[in-house]
Amino acid sequence: MTEAEFCQYDDLPLLAPLGIRTSWGKLDGSLGTLDLLADTAVREAAQSVASGQVLSLSLESDLLDPPLFGRRPTVHTVSETGRNIFEDELDQFNPQSSSQLDGLLHVRAREYGFYGGITDHDEARDALGMHHWAQRAIVGRGVLVDVRGHYGQEWNPFEERTLGVEELTSILEAQNVTLEPGDILCLRFGWVAEYRARQIRRENLTSAGDEFAGIASTDDMVRFLWNSQIAAVMADNPAVESAPGNPKNGSLHRKLIPGLGYALGELLDMDKLAEACHARGRFDFLFVAAPLNLYGAASSTANALAIL
Repeated sequence: MTEAEFCQYDDLPLLAPLGIRTSWGKLDGSLGTLDLLADTAVREAAQSVASGQVLSLSLESDLLDPPLFGRRPTVHTVSETGRNIFEDELDQFNPQSSSQLDGLLHVRAREYGFYGGITDHDEARDALGMHHWAQRAIVGRGVLVDVRGHYGQEWNPFEERTLGVEELTSILEAQNVTLEPGDILCLRFGWVAEYRARQIRRENLTSAGDEFAGIASTDDMVRFLWNSQIAAVMADNPAVESAPGNPKNGSLHRKLIPGLGYALGELLDMDKLAEACHARGRFDFLFVAAPLNLYGAASSTANALAIL
């Protein structure tokens, strides 16, 4: 999509029964908002690289113990398959058990279907599966919004606290960052750092996914993200939005994924990235992620990097 073709949020069609606006037919149906990652945006994103420092944004695969939302832990077996040869086997492997990407097949808009209005599941797997993102890859200018760093210890990421548009823009201003079309917004709420701290204190973390801070699920927030032409939203919390959430505002996942075709990432490790960004006084970088080339998949491990 070119900038001239971009349609403002309030001009998008409204799926009235669900109260969500759709970008169906406005973007490449298999890519969703990754269609906003134009070649020019990628070239400009490369200008963010100054030192060449590379930081992994993926958590250890077994850090979350137990995995959130009732997901089963991966069973990893290393077997000797021949003389001096060893191989790995993964059982019960759920790509969403650690740092993850939510694909276009992850959430359906009830009876109205998946992104693009596709109601047949087999058709949706073919048209919207993670294999499309894998072939495109996710490369662009990452912008870190360090929420925990901005508010300090008064911000508890394990309590429901909602970050609205005004708060988000004030942090961007404090960090001297201006959003550009095609940016990949990276939100650090401090959830991962708090999880690690509680794990060290040997606290019970079985309810860690029940309540946490995140962005608002309001139409104002969705309007802001879309009108800013954000290509993807990545967060270090379990769901980007806050939980348990306000039912009056509806589900941010439903508004963003089947409605607008957004690429979302969750449980990314942004703590070292935040340290590096504060140290150099810049909060933009080259963001790279390689989704699993798994046909018809609804999700993927994040496989994400920040290059500074």
